[in-house]
Amino acid sequence: MNGTGGATGGAGETTGSGEPGQAAEVAVFEELRPLLFSIAYRVLGSVGEAEDAVQETWLRYASAPNPPVSPKAFLSATVTRISIDVLRSARVRREQYVGDWLPEPLLSDPYEDPERAAELADSVSMAALLLLERLSPLERAVFVLREVFGFGFPEVAAAVDRSEAACRQLAVRARRHMADGRARFEADRVEREELAARFFDALQAGEVDGLRSLLSADVQLVGDGGGKAPALSRTLVGAEPVAKLLTSYVGRLSLVDASFEAREVNGRPGAVFRDRDGRVLFIWSLDVLDGHIQTVRAITNPDKLDHVGPVADGWKVAAEAQERQREEHRRQRER
Repeated sequence: MNGTGGATGGAGETTGSGEPGQAAEVAVFEELRPLLFSIAYRVLGSVGEAEDAVQETWLRYASAPNPPVSPKAFLSATVTRISIDVLRSARVRREQYVGDWLPEPLLSDPYEDPERAAELADSVSMAALLLLERLSPLERAVFVLREVFGFGFPEVAAAVDRSEAACRQLAVRARRHMADGRARFEADRVEREELAARFFDALQAGEVDGLRSLLSADVQLVGDGGGKAPALSRTLVGAEPVAKLLTSYVGRLSLVDASFEAREVNGRPGAVFRDRDGRVLFIWSLDVLDGHIQTVRAITNPDKLDHVGPVADGWKVAAEAQERQREEHRRQRER
């Protein structure tokens, strides 16, 4: 992975070959690569697995005996089928995952379509991706192709190798499951950004009361370390304990010169935290509902962060921060 936080690569990365006969295929593939990645990411909830699915799609495209009549249809169907297969095996691993499982954070979606901007933005949020986890692999793929990217049912049917009638039934079930779990009054983009700015200002200033006022009464703090980095052992619920824990933890990290930058994460407000050398410590994503922050999701698992850049040793940083805090307390007692 290139460490830029993006999801697209160059033609050389795609082919590993400079054969002139592949130039046209490479150009077509690179034009469609953002779409293919965005489909795969929504089906899989993983940047790394989505990139691998796109690469495997290229290999199948490049080795096809005859050029497809519609490269877009061929490539979309291929990446969808690969993603379905990967998801089926990934679901077993996720059931055995240590602690809470969260999707890999995405800082920027490479695919844009003004006509479907709302669907694309909504479908990439952490909340939406977690709802998609409730669907079967086929339901998820059909929902992504049909509801998010606007593919016609003939194209969807070809992609998942089912009849159009079966795909319509899958789409109905998927829409019902998604609708049942959606928040009823989600904030608009401006409100989210304003609230997030106040949240991070209060956090940086260590203002527990100010931070608490921005959190919903039943706010949840969810951590995903996968057993490979510091994380909550269970979800923390409630404005008071969440506000105290967040300000305390961020204050402790400041003692070792850790810092954060506000960033959009999966189309929602968030932040990237880094150690003193600029390596990624963890990423937060915020859900805003009814004028308050409803959920804070913290991804600390290094395997889910290395597409953003070099990753810090979370355990080492946490231990150093704790030791610095002890030293600070000792100095205060001695005064």
